[in-house]
Amino acid sequence: MVQESTKSPQIQILTSSAWKDYELLDSGNGRKLERFGQIILDRPEAEAFWSSSLPSGEWKTAHASFQVTPEENGGHWIERKPLPKRWMIEYRNLKFWVQTSASRHVGVFPEQASQWDWIQDVIRRSENPLRVLNLFGYTGLASLAALSAGANVTHLDAAKKIVSWAKDNQIASNLTHCPIRWIVDDAMKFVERENRRGNSYDAIILDPPKFGRGPKGEVWEFYKIIPDLLEGCRKLLSVKPRFFLLTAYAVKTSAITLYNAVEELMKNYSGETSAGEVALCEKSAQRLLSMAVYARWKYN
Repeated sequence: MVQESTKSPQIQILTSSAWKDYELLDSGNGRKLERFGQIILDRPEAEAFWSSSLPSGEWKTAHASFQVTPEENGGHWIERKPLPKRWMIEYRNLKFWVQTSASRHVGVFPEQASQWDWIQDVIRRSENPLRVLNLFGYTGLASLAALSAGANVTHLDAAKKIVSWAKDNQIASNLTHCPIRWIVDDAMKFVERENRRGNSYDAIILDPPKFGRGPKGEVWEFYKIIPDLLEGCRKLLSVKPRFFLLTAYAVKTSAITLYNAVEELMKNYSGETSAGEVALCEKSAQRLLSMAVYARWKYN
């Protein structure tokens, strides 16, 4: 007899059909072929261990390919066609810069677009402007989504260069008149200081890496620090929080694990927790490529 728990989450798979400047053209053999605007890139993707659908000739049309090596950043880019230093693409009302860097990352995680939509929807439904904290904010797209919906945003990342990139995206999106605070700091230390100051936020976006370093070399390891960070975030919540979003990439965890953590975190508030995966849908064979797991809570 199979007994179903009353606390079992309904696992959702989120994709976005609103992209025009991005496509997952194909995936397979440990790689993914993507179009960012007019530029096609070939990048490693461990999740894609099936066979690719498109012929090898289509993959060779990529402007650049990231090759995995034992280098510090995991490899390097090989250009096959002239590649601009950076180029702009857009999603709905957001415009932002894309570029190849020392790592395989290019400044945007396209699978997160469905979360940007959700963030904007929750903010627009709120009676008053929300104070939103985005920890590990990267190049700022979730922050700018919240900002464009009317929130007051605090954006934090440990890398000064990445925060400068996010500021460029703010300019590109014509959001320089909106209230945002840019912070270069270690996430845990910032949360501890904000709690000592008595500050609070109506919503928190949490997208921690598997491993990383703060601006002064502070070591971040997901499983060692995430419990304390979640507790710190709980103390930062206002008396009437509106949403909490937790995403995890490249760690051995599940949507159920994140669901349990967020459900416990928000147990004293009236709301609903959901969990699942964010994915990309191929143009070639319509397969879903899972990119990360998430759990999110919103006020009812």
